[in-house]
Amino acid sequence: MAAPTLQQPSFLLANLKAESCTKPLLQRCQDLVKTIEEYPAKELHGILPWLVESVFGSLDGSIAGWNLRLLHSRCYEYNIALEFLNPSGPMMKLVYKLQAEEYKYEIPVNYLPGPVKACIQEGVLPDCPLFHNKLQFPLSGLLTLNLALNPFEFFMFHFASCLVTPKSHPQGAQGGVADSAYFVLVNAYLKYFLPSEGSVPPSPFSDSRGSVTAPSPRSSSVSFAGYGVHSPSLLKHHIFHQPSVNADPAAQEIWRSETLLQMFVEIWLHHYSLEMYQKLQSPQVKLALLQYRLSMSSMPCQPSAPPGSGTLHTYQEPFSPTEEHVLVVRLLVKHLHAFSNSLKPDTLTSSPSAHSSPLEELKRVVVQRFVQQKLYLFLQHCFGHWPLDASFRAVLETWLSYIQPWRYTGEAAGSQPDQNRTVPDKWEPFVQENLLMFTKLFQVLLNRAVRTDLVNAKNALMVFRVAKVFSQPNLAEMIQKGEQLFLEPEHVLHHRQPRGYLTPSQGGSFLSSRQRVVTDMVFRVKSHVYALEGQDCQYKQMFGTELRGAVMKLIQIIAQARQTAKRISDHSSEAAAGGSFLSWFGMGSSDLNNTFSGAEHEESGECLKKTHEFLDKALENLCQIFKLNQGQLAQLIANLSSSQDDGNGKQLPDCIQGENGPILTDLGRQQIISGLRRFDIQYQGDPELQPIRSYENALLVRLFYRISSLVNERFGGNMNALLPSGLPGSSGPPLPGGSRLVLQEVEAQPDVPPLALLSGERG
Repeated sequence: MAAPTLQQPSFLLANLKAESCTKPLLQRCQDLVKTIEEYPAKELHGILPWLVESVFGSLDGSIAGWNLRLLHSRCYEYNIALEFLNPSGPMMKLVYKLQAEEYKYEIPVNYLPGPVKACIQEGVLPDCPLFHNKLQFPLSGLLTLNLALNPFEFFMFHFASCLVTPKSHPQGAQGGVADSAYFVLVNAYLKYFLPSEGSVPPSPFSDSRGSVTAPSPRSSSVSFAGYGVHSPSLLKHHIFHQPSVNADPAAQEIWRSETLLQMFVEIWLHHYSLEMYQKLQSPQVKLALLQYRLSMSSMPCQPSAPPGSGTLHTYQEPFSPTEEHVLVVRLLVKHLHAFSNSLKPDTLTSSPSAHSSPLEELKRVVVQRFVQQKLYLFLQHCFGHWPLDASFRAVLETWLSYIQPWRYTGEAAGSQPDQNRTVPDKWEPFVQENLLMFTKLFQVLLNRAVRTDLVNAKNALMVFRVAKVFSQPNLAEMIQKGEQLFLEPEHVLHHRQPRGYLTPSQGGSFLSSRQRVVTDMVFRVKSHVYALEGQDCQYKQMFGTELRGAVMKLIQIIAQARQTAKRISDHSSEAAAGGSFLSWFGMGSSDLNNTFSGAEHEESGECLKKTHEFLDKALENLCQIFKLNQGQLAQLIANLSSSQDDGNGKQLPDCIQGENGPILTDLGRQQIISGLRRFDIQYQGDPELQPIRSYENALLVRLFYRISSLVNERFGGNMNALLPSGLPGSSGPPLPGGSRLVLQEVEAQPDVPPLALLSGERG
């Protein structure tokens, strides 16, 4: 059926908008499939922005779209959305159809991640080829800048932003992250555009114009003399540094792969604090920014809103990643390791040559060049700002996935258990080139661990996971060797590199195939550290004296948590064995473990047993990593155990006296969190209105209180008159509103069991 030639694009878009409000999703997708197949690109051009916003939601979060993050396999629309949005589906067919033409779509700079937006508004081009030659300069100044993206970039920008854009979801809508349509689509796009086997399937439409046209001249009033403008090409066929794709048709193989990867990394990982943003500015950037501001201040007529209004004003993004965000990042990390490890062995050992394909070259540099720096900053932010609860497991596993690329080689696991498998020597360069990922983040984790409730089995499991990973044979030696290389004297490198150390953003990346191959391991490690932490970084050795003391402190806390877990478990067992008749009414001691600090409601004796096992193995692995003396460790644990047996539980937490009373120290907080010590808190109010205990039945407490209050109110005077003069409580006025009289009668009879539930309305 031929498409009508008289219908205008505006009518087509209006009809689709009207139908989207009345038709179900299945029928809408069927109509869109017919429209994409029948209409030419000229008429479909105006549909893409509306369709992308309808599917993924608006960038400001006001439109939720299809709510892909809440669509799960049990939903009716799940399979419909996946079929329409899969990498070879109708939506991507529309993108390819428009990609064959020179259509551009604008994105406001305000919707970019905070560091990118601040950099552009300061007048410096970001160090990412994705944003080169795409800025549109309006007359009103840089604060209303737009990016002109091609259809594929426009689609991927909205798809990636869908994860980080806050949206108002319907109440009660929840489900597993790995089962959501968005998570499944991310996995599908990664496998399609970054394949471990084979190459990326070509576009069904002729894309002769490529992804980028010739660079347009920049405005003369703005100087983008930043560190990203003159950086050399990453790949031999890097599409973003070519005036035309026609100059090298082989680049068509990977430009979509690079675009997808850079869009994911920039949108998901390019977030950090203002302090970090200022710290990462290279000297070239600061000089260019100073020159730009001086040129703006010398202008006779300045705009009302100066473009370079200052970093403090332009950087306003609070960054709080969600657990879903972190899990998707982990999916990206795992896939990139598998993608990089699929590099052919002959290509891996040999130097880049003209015979290697662009996809193979991408595999060689993808992790270090695209992901390393931004993921390091992302994880560092999460380690320092994430709540001290079990949800930190997502961040922890993302980190452990990155520092263990040997887990994603595709090789079948050997007969040896994982903890006994030696890290192959071929991964030593990876450890050296990612030294901070191992050492600096381990140090930050120590600061979290000593402030975490390790009696909780989930928190104990996280400490055990980290200790198990770092105790892998050969790994600690690799890290220690990397630290020794970094601490080599500076004069060793002067005759090799007279220009000093260059960061990747300054064109000094040692991984680029177009740059001089640096074989010296010392320079490689130093370049990595200086690129991520700056030239003035104060490096702390993982196996140095200071960190060894911090590890011993953690070991002491682990030992204390073990003792606390054992004490809670023993107390619960004794209480269960000595349960009384009241346990039949739900008033027994099965919930006694909940009265101890550090035990959660869902924790049972089995959970405490797991806690003990996790902490035991963590202690063993830490001793193996840092080569600690087993005798000293055993003596430390024995001393700790004896001090607790000598009445440590009766001592107050460590504190200092202030003007308004005692103030807890850091040690005192750890003692309370671990359940080792506590304040002797006693109820000093009306004894008949004490709070309901955790081992009491709240329903019966309130019921008997009302009964006793009613009895005292009606017969209190008579009972008080009938009491013998010798019994306590016989003098004084009656208590019309309490149950004290009833309790006194019970206490006067030793053969009657004490009914603590009649002690008043407590709660």
